[in-house]
Amino acid sequence: MAKIGKIKLPNTKIELLQQLLAKVIREIKKVKGIDFSKNMQVLVERYNARDENDILRSEVYEGLAEQLTNLILEVHNVFSAGDAFEIYFEEKAFYDILKELCVKYDFNYPEEKLIDLAKAVKDLVEEQAKFPDWNKRDDIKSPLKVCLILLLDSFGYPPVERDEVC
Repeated sequence: MAKIGKIKLPNTKIELLQQLLAKVIREIKKVKGIDFSKNMQVLVERYNARDENDILRSEVYEGLAEQLTNLILEVHNVFSAGDAFEIYFEEKAFYDILKELCVKYDFNYPEEKLIDLAKAVKDLVEEQAKFPDWNKRDDIKSPLKVCLILLLDSFGYPPVERDEVC
């Protein structure tokens, strides 16, 4: 970001910010399903639809560069959300799902065990779902579901008898 900030050519700076943001958004969509691309598209469309009088105004370029930078920082915050728990981004995504189920179905589960479970779920999914189209193939999804249920049970999750939680 510091290197991009030093670029004097506004169009080059904006193009680099767009490319960087698009790359990061593709990565985040693979794991968490968060779609920042709509926000980026709105910014780009607003920039492309600017008035003739604004084409050469540096404030327009600086404003877009700042908005793109803010969006990159927002994406970065999502990527680094697991740092506080000392877990990776993918593990944090599973942690969030498990934690959300705790809240939704009103039960408590020890935080440390939740982090360990999230790591185990990530490892299991990574091991079982190594094919690009795994989510469309029943021959992969069924054994994965069974393994996940067994893993959750081995961790005592959920600590209540409710089939809808799993």
